[in-house]
Amino acid sequence: MRVLIVGAGGVGSAITSIAARSPAFERIVVADVDVNRSRRAAERTRDDRVTATHVDATNEADIVALARACSAEVVVNACDPRFNPPIFEGAFTAGCHYVDMAMHLSEPHPTDPHHQVGRMLGAEQLAASDRWADRGLLALVGMGVEPGFVDVVTRYASDRLFTSIDEVGVRDGSDLVVDGFAFAPTFSIWTTIEECLNPPLIYERDRGWFTTAPFSEPEVFSFPEGIGDLRCVNVEHEEVVLMPRWLDVGRVTFKYGLGDEFLDVLLTLHKLGLDSTRPVDVRGGTVSPRDVVAAVLPDPAQLGQRMHGRTCAGALVNGVGIDGRPRATYLYQVVDNEWTMRDHGHQAVVWQTALHPVVALELLAEGEWKGVGVLGPEAMRPDPFLDRLADHGAPWSMEDRSPG
Repeated sequence: MRVLIVGAGGVGSAITSIAARSPAFERIVVADVDVNRSRRAAERTRDDRVTATHVDATNEADIVALARACSAEVVVNACDPRFNPPIFEGAFTAGCHYVDMAMHLSEPHPTDPHHQVGRMLGAEQLAASDRWADRGLLALVGMGVEPGFVDVVTRYASDRLFTSIDEVGVRDGSDLVVDGFAFAPTFSIWTTIEECLNPPLIYERDRGWFTTAPFSEPEVFSFPEGIGDLRCVNVEHEEVVLMPRWLDVGRVTFKYGLGDEFLDVLLTLHKLGLDSTRPVDVRGGTVSPRDVVAAVLPDPAQLGQRMHGRTCAGALVNGVGIDGRPRATYLYQVVDNEWTMRDHGHQAVVWQTALHPVVALELLAEGEWKGVGVLGPEAMRPDPFLDRLADHGAPWSMEDRSPG
């Protein structure tokens, strides 16, 4: 398979490194608006199959021209989701398959944002499914860790462990610490603000999709392998959109264990208007407040040497097991930052996010995963994917909990 990776930030660079270890790929081109960044991503692989170039991810025509020039079979979108539309459409126009880790951005309801859904995450992508299918093309959306890995393990639970599912609670937490910084997000602050300050989305079978206020329904969740108890709150995320479309589930939520200090910082940014993407005038120029916040914070991709701890992604599935009795199982993956830095040179959060699209690409290249149209990870067979994670050094686990 010939792959074009658009974006050479933390995740894009990690995708490049992981893919270069696999024989499934004939050619890997990594492209970024900053060609020096894409060159660094390519050079660190020391692999002749990997080359670097320039691309403007805001320009659909630029995406099309590059995809055609390098004879790409699949375009991997490793950019912030604000750049999704031109990359998504550019892949389609170029006749390429497409993979992303975050779907098109949502818009809150104009008059009742904390109860009613406005434009949902990925709405335009899902609406384009027939168009992609008619051309025999696949757009695999939400194929990171969350969404992505957790969607696959939930499909596994539906297939193998449960006869009916009452609720899926995606829960993300870590004990990661970044030395030397009072506040240093381990993932893109632009995306973090978007996810955390938008009205969270919830799905219920009898009600459909609805929203709540940011950081609603706080709970203490016990994360496995010694990470421990963390306070988790509702956050907008793609799993709530995707799971009910392919799986019969009673309720779906997504909650982050962000920590009280992190939540306080996000709320302060919101109160000051620094979360806004609307440009403001500053001494004769215009600038987006959120872009300023992103510019003054440390680059998450460069924090690995200062980080220690582990990150955990998983789904707690409640329902009736195959034995007919109530069951609750947390299916999860823990990744240690010390290991990812030592063996891969990337910090744990970006490496874990990058691993799963590479595994998906391997399965597509080998014909283990097939499909056309716009599909979520739940639409694919979970076993080949989960079987392969241990080969990359990141196995998954499951832990039974008390039902309820």
